[in-house]
Amino acid sequence: MQLTEYKNKRVLLTGHTGFKGSWLSLWLHQLGAQVHGYALAPISMPNNFTVSHVADTLASNTLADIRDFATLQKTVAAVAPEIVFHLAAQPLVRESYRTPRETFEVNVMGTVNLLECVRLAQRPCVVVVVTSDKCYENREHVWGYREIDAMGGHDPYSASKGATELVVSSYRRAFFHPEHLAQHHIKLASARAGNVIGGGDWAQDRIVVDAVAHLAKGEPIPVRRPAAVRPWQHVLEPLSGYLHLGARMLSNADPKWCDGWNFGPLTGSEVPVSELATLLCKAWGQGEWRDMSDAKALHEAGILRLSIDKATWELGWHPRWDLPTTIARTAGWYKRYYAAPNNSLQQACYDDIAAYSA
Repeated sequence: MQLTEYKNKRVLLTGHTGFKGSWLSLWLHQLGAQVHGYALAPISMPNNFTVSHVADTLASNTLADIRDFATLQKTVAAVAPEIVFHLAAQPLVRESYRTPRETFEVNVMGTVNLLECVRLAQRPCVVVVVTSDKCYENREHVWGYREIDAMGGHDPYSASKGATELVVSSYRRAFFHPEHLAQHHIKLASARAGNVIGGGDWAQDRIVVDAVAHLAKGEPIPVRRPAAVRPWQHVLEPLSGYLHLGARMLSNADPKWCDGWNFGPLTGSEVPVSELATLLCKAWGQGEWRDMSDAKALHEAGILRLSIDKATWELGWHPRWDLPTTIARTAGWYKRYYAAPNNSLQQACYDDIAAYSA
């Protein structure tokens, strides 16, 4: 996995202080890119951006709201990015029930703001907008959703991601049409990934976050939806997909890359939360989980799978780590943290990136 297209490229990464964004910052830096971050300050303590000293690797670090159009436009003008990875978002389903208006504002209008800044800058640019597997209208199918399936969403988070995809589709057709690249020179794609796990995630209401916190204390893991099936994957899996997609868009003008893409796990990695908790206990070396399900809990999808046929056959991308490997690497990262929480975990991230890329 060379990805030499990123060497010396100016990259604007929104959401760089988040879980996925902090990992992508480190990977891009390792690839030789000049990474310019734009995001709010980390929302949790601890967080991977801080414990892995990500700020030390950045060419610039703008802490601002994606809804602040003036600051965002000034940043885009100053950076003059050759490629943008847009990850800034309100990323939690349960939080979206508590703050639906903010969720729609950040996820939908934040994306509009970014695309407007790119449009008004009138500079050649590649843009990869990251949404979610939850952008699809979930009908509890046992098969994986494909890129041609309908957008939708029951909860505000899922609906906001479906709406974000419609925004991307509109801008691509109205302003950045792939067949007219010679006129506007802006290539726009979207990427949809499954449930990511890995070291450095401390967001609320995440099973692995709750699990390792309880395992570190020697307490049972509380599991609120043990039967829910999710497409689990290590955080490096979708990031490698985003990087592959961006590299293709940087290196040639084939309009087919300007589209929506699924990046999910290997078949068989879509397992219930109960099995994930069992594998985590095994990787940790001890522990158990307890069923804390509540019949009155807020609605969340029961079954969610992604089809990655398009990325596999057209982009040449495929996942590398099976679920046991994913969980072992995740548990290993957190063990390094809890053994020495005051030490930098940057090398732990680079170790995982090296193992994944080998």
